Amino acid sequence: MIILGDKYKLTPFETKKLKNYNLTYLKPTQEQKLINQIDSLLKKEKYKLVILNTNFQISQQLISYLTSLELKGIKFLTIEHFLEKYLNKIYIPKDGSNIDFLDDIKPYSKTRYFIKRVIDFSIAIPLGIISSPIMLYAAYRIKKESPQGPVIFKQKRVGLNGKEFVCYKFRSMVPDAEKGKPQFASEDDPRVFKWGAIMRKTRIDELPQLWNVIKGDMHMIGPRPERKYWIEIFEKNIPYYNLRHIVKPGITGWAQVCYPYGANEEDAYQKLMYDLYYIKNWSLWLEIKTVYKTIWVMISRKGL
Repeated sequence: MIILGDKYKLTPFETKKLKNYNLTYLKPTQEQKLINQIDSLLKKEKYKLVILNTNFQISQQLISYLTSLELKGIKFLTIEHFLEKYLNKIYIPKDGSNIDFLDDIKPYSKTRYFIKRVIDFSIAIPLGIISSPIMLYAAYRIKKESPQGPVIFKQKRVGLNGKEFVCYKFRSMVPDAEKGKPQFASEDDPRVFKWGAIMRKTRIDELPQLWNVIKGDMHMIGPRPERKYWIEIFEKNIPYYNLRHIVKPGITGWAQVCYPYGANEEDAYQKLMYDLYYIKNWSLWLEIKTVYKTIWVMISRKGL
């Protein structure tokens, strides 16, 4: 894979995901020189993709050359199409310069919403019944390891249309973990007690949110709900961040199963690209795929 330019920089996580591709980066330069560089690379190794990843205006000469490569079996894609097709995310320029994709980010239609609610009840009620012994055991372990605080942790989160609701979780941290100031959770967070860490890895701590789903605050699958404190910061610094609120949040989501835990603003930006991909490309198949990936995350204990 030949990548022309650095408009979007692949994350280490994405580079690892693309390990089966030979990634070669070329900086934008004079058109004929760039064409010669590509020709030289194609003679040495077999490439299947050329990705246009630059903010600079491309000349007709270079466009004609890149499209001609398809006659040789080499695909030519823009970074926007590449990210959506190969990494299942939507490119969002940090400067907010491109709004072409916004037309495809819409709330669920009545039919889709109905299907989502059928899925919600079909999963939430049986899962609540089946997992009740686990939840009772979780409550017992919480009181045993951290007896001073409540078993159920209640926190306001931002949901549909930016409205707040009370979100329920099993408490996994020591009481007053934030000491009055919101903090990002981190991997191997010292505020998390032993059983809390197990719950976070296996997503057991999210089980009380089944009640949020039944109440209608959340879907089983959707963008993860965030706190208003962080939302206000992200909306100032991340273009189109508020778009994730045109649908209800979820217990699990496409961003959660496709990207590692979030520990900073850059992670929030990356996850937004997955969330908007999910909203744009929602289908029953994508719903099933997200459920499957969530189960795998729980079994392999890769959650946060």
